[in-house]
Amino acid sequence: MKLRVLGCAGAEFPHFHPSAFLVDDSLLLDAGTIGAVLSEHEQWAIARIFITHAHLDHIRGIPMLADNIVIKELNKSLTIHGIRETIESLSTHLLNDVIWPDFSKIPSTHPVIRYNPIVPEVELEVGGYKIMAVEVNHTVPAVGYIVRKGNKSIIYTGDTGPTDRLWDFTDNISALIVEVSFPNEMEKLALLTRHLTPALLATELKKIKNLPPRILITHPKPQHYDKIASELDDLGVEQIELLRDGNIYEF
Repeated sequence: MKLRVLGCAGAEFPHFHPSAFLVDDSLLLDAGTIGAVLSEHEQWAIARIFITHAHLDHIRGIPMLADNIVIKELNKSLTIHGIRETIESLSTHLLNDVIWPDFSKIPSTHPVIRYNPIVPEVELEVGGYKIMAVEVNHTVPAVGYIVRKGNKSIIYTGDTGPTDRLWDFTDNISALIVEVSFPNEMEKLALLTRHLTPALLATELKKIKNLPPRILITHPKPQHYDKIASELDDLGVEQIELLRDGNIYEF
């Protein structure tokens, strides 16, 4: 399983792009960054997008990708997977013929976007993967994803504050992609917005019986990147690595 980090920041600045993780060139976990970093042909290869929640920094690449597909006159559809609340938010508030065209109806003979609402903790088999959503703790309905291919698996938390259920599925995973948005001094804001700090992450990791070999940290606020990096180092957990855009991993 190949993982390419298109974006892993909790905001946008030069060299810091919002969340998107490309798996084996065709499956995308979140869609905060697509066209800004992928070539035309790399964009066409995307078949499915699994969205953790409906916040803009996790979905904003979808409208432009859909538009690019239509303009190219490609006879292909893009399947958007997410829990019911996320799909409803996309169709009602973004791809609604007001903010952006409703590409679930365009072109009429072969719409670009197909929505696939999913149910938490019901495994979905698609394209050689087994994927399951698990609810996490955020300010809007949100899930993390467990992605399995053969004997390899990763967990991606999406945005979350302190949570519990997701950690029940961490046995024998190859990597955990987990958010840390704020430095420790901003814990009050982190808890209010349901995100993590390095100290809060340390508490969450204690809920995991056997830590995975790689713990990849995503979603830091760029303004606090160096502070977060230092505080993560202070945890003394050797598996932890703070992600950067463009990183590529093989599991």
